[in-house]
This record gives sequence, structure tokens and C-alpha cells, in this order.
Amino acid sequence: MMFALVIYLIIFACVFGGALLGVYLRGVLPEEHLSGDSKDTVRLGMGLIGTMAALVLGLLVASAKNFYDTQTSELIGMSAKIVLLDRVLAHYGPETKEARDLLRSAVARALDRLWSKGRRQLLQTQPGEIIYDKIQELSPKNDAQRSFQAQASNIAIDIGKARWLMFEQRGSFISVPLLVVMVLWLAVIFISFGLFAPLNATVMTTLFVCALSVSAAIFLILAMYTPFQGIMQISSSPMRSALAHLGQ
Repeated sequence: MMFALVIYLIIFACVFGGALLGVYLRGVLPEEHLSGDSKDTVRLGMGLIGTMAALVLGLLVASAKNFYDTQTSELIGMSAKIVLLDRVLAHYGPETKEARDLLRSAVARALDRLWSKGRRQLLQTQPGEIIYDKIQELSPKNDAQRSFQAQASNIAIDIGKARWLMFEQRGSFISVPLLVVMVLWLAVIFISFGLFAPLNATVMTTLFVCALSVSAAIFLILAMYTPFQGIMQISSSPMRSALAHLGQ
């Protein structure tokens, strides 16, 4: 979260600084550089850059939203499988009480740690190999118990796969080259704004608000890449609902 805030401030400084640079250049450039023909040419060029910036910004938003939605879906799916694993173990018989207690305690720890420390705690807070080992240690006495043991083993493996998948995705982040190019384009656009805009309080306030808004959009993109922290946290409701159903 702090990293995203620092990047947000840097981007805002670059973008609004571009507007101030444009205002400065307007005062030092010769008059022929600010003629009507020059304005038209600059506007055409900025229109092209603005179009490209809009396309790249849309790409960044789509990529971040896809990552955020994927993490949410994986969490919901894993929560559902945790409840299903508990029900299968319950149908097996009282011999699975220890495994079910371990499952419940692991989910409870996840709620305490995962949303405060993020994905780096995912492997420590989710049901892991110990529960799988407990399932394998069961000694089924009939075909029904053998079937439940096989189902429980498969579900535990699926939970482990989902857990590792979410853990491995921890390195996903916004494309740095795209981000740098985006900020460069935005700074150039704001330089053109300051270059030809009249210097008054209304114009400067408008440029300030625009720079804040564009920077905030990129801040939200960065926030979606940290779904267990910050203002764009994934809801813990699926895990809490799963915990409420465990042990019944």
C-alpha cells in the first residue's frame, strides 16, 4: 500500500510538473512558437499521444482488473472446497475429528493473518500437507469410507493447487515499461496544456485536479495488484462463511 502511494505521488509530481513546465516555456519561447499554426500542430500531435495514452491506460486497467477478479474467484473457489472437504470428512466418520479440527484452526488463522500480511502468509495460513497426511492415515473399513477418503484426498489436493497458484501469482505486477511510457505521455500532454492555456487560477486549479485524477486512476490500478491489503482488499466474507460452516 505504501509503495502504491509513493508511486502515486511520483506520478502526480511528473504530470502536474509537466503543466508547470508548459507554463514556464510559454513565458520564454519566442512569439512565433506560440502562433496559431504552432498551436494547431501541437494539438494534432497531442491528440495522437492522448489516443495512445487512453489505449494504454485501458490496457493497464483491464490487466489489473483481470488479476483482481482472478484472485477473488480463486479465493471463493478455495473457500467452497474447504467446506466441501469438511463435509466429506464428516461423512467418513468420527475418525476424522483431528483433521477437521486442523482444518478449522487453519482457516481461523487465515482470517487473522492473511488480510493483514497479504499473500506472503498464504502458505502458512491455509490447510496444507498436514491435513492431507491425516487423510492418508485413515483406515477405511468399508467401500463407503474408501470412497470418502478418495474424495477427501482429491479435494485436499485441489485446495493445495489453488493455494500454490495464488502464492505463485504474488509476483504479478503492473508492467513497468508500460507505466513509464504512460507517465511520459501524460507529462507531455500536460506540458501542452500549460503551454497554450491562459495563466489564471481557474486554469491552474483545473490542471491540478486533472493531474490528481489521472494519478488516482494509476493508484487504483496499483492497488488492485495488492488485493489482500490497502483500499482494494478482497472481501474476507467467503472465508468467514466457510469457517462458520466448519465443524457442523
